[in-house]
Amino acid sequence: MPIEWSSLWKKDDWWAVWLGFLILGLASTRIITWLPKISQWSLNSGIGFAISDVSYFTLLGVSLLILTSVAALAMKEKIREYWAGFPVVFLLAFLALFVSSEKTINKWGLEYVIWALLFGLLVSNIVGTPKWLKTAIKTELFIKIGLVLLGAEILFQTILSTGSFSMIQAIIVVLLVWYVCYFLAVKAGLSKSFASIMSSGVSICGVSAAIAAGGAVKGDPKEVSYTISLVLLFAMPMLVLMPIIARAVGIPDAVAGAWFGGTIDTTAAVVAAGTLYSAKAMNVASVVKLSQNVLIGVAAFTMAVYWVLKVEKKPEEKPSPREIWYRFPKFVVGFIIASIFFSLLLVPTIGDKSVNAILDITKGLRGWFFAMAFVSIGFDTKFKELAKIGRGKPLVVFLTAQFFNIFLTLLLAYALFGGIFTPPPI
Repeated sequence: MPIEWSSLWKKDDWWAVWLGFLILGLASTRIITWLPKISQWSLNSGIGFAISDVSYFTLLGVSLLILTSVAALAMKEKIREYWAGFPVVFLLAFLALFVSSEKTINKWGLEYVIWALLFGLLVSNIVGTPKWLKTAIKTELFIKIGLVLLGAEILFQTILSTGSFSMIQAIIVVLLVWYVCYFLAVKAGLSKSFASIMSSGVSICGVSAAIAAGGAVKGDPKEVSYTISLVLLFAMPMLVLMPIIARAVGIPDAVAGAWFGGTIDTTAAVVAAGTLYSAKAMNVASVVKLSQNVLIGVAAFTMAVYWVLKVEKKPEEKPSPREIWYRFPKFVVGFIIASIFFSLLLVPTIGDKSVNAILDITKGLRGWFFAMAFVSIGFDTKFKELAKIGRGKPLVVFLTAQFFNIFLTLLLAYALFGGIFTPPPI
């Protein structure tokens, strides 16, 4: 099999890496030192002060359009249609970020990705997504760029702050919950690819893991969208109810944080749940979630290998390492490199304070790419089509696996962070 060098500039997987690295480079060299931000606002005080200057957000939108247009041109997209549709995607992403900045909404952890998905769903299910807009729906490109940027935020120093406890919990939870969900899904008659995508979403870190798994097993985009929708749908009640339950039964702060971080499937919702409980719970929850995020690359590589060697292997065919490499999601490579670069090079070289200033920029841009990605997911998702998938079986599997995850993680959180067997790490 000849090497497909053209994939370096024709596939969104690679363009996510190139553009993600470009953004990280611009932020690290301090060429970009500031981004316009939406301040918190409330209905009582009005919205005027929340947006300091619309012209700055317009400039940001134009910059993101030009940046992503490079990839669109290289992948031979219809650039005129892309330029016509991108402002709509960006505007809805802006509205999602704006609504989520309202003080009450922000307090309850109703994060921007939920609003972005909701706005896209409203368009696709009420009026329908127009054809001229579809070229600008770059779900894969947007979310993969965001995930490369997320890699820079996975600092090994932060994970090590809880010793090995957070990683031990993450490994046990991911292995057991993944297998239980996969087993239930296959028994329910779901395809192995769908089972893998859903298992990764439930056990590792929700949206990011589902996207990575979908790439590794070449899954149906509808299966990925279905899993993402379930993850976001159940993240909302979990981030509200779990702190209430933890407080009612008197769960210690560190244990509660480890519980939230190991079960709630989106990072922002984990932070929100921890914040509702206590500052200590928020810190532990964040580190535990970061520990699970580290396992995205391991899971994607393992699934890529398994699919080549077992699931799709033909009797006469000898699987090659090259085939595994082609199947492995390249944005995960970018994610890992970004994490290593920031953890092992930048932090020791320029210090935590300078790195945090850089991450403040990259986190902001990651938020924009994620918001545009979830608007795009909504544009591409119709409830009628989702309802046909598995006739309700995926929902039952997801809920069963999630409840198993909740109880298993609570036991592990007490064992590792409750001081039952060893002194608590925090």
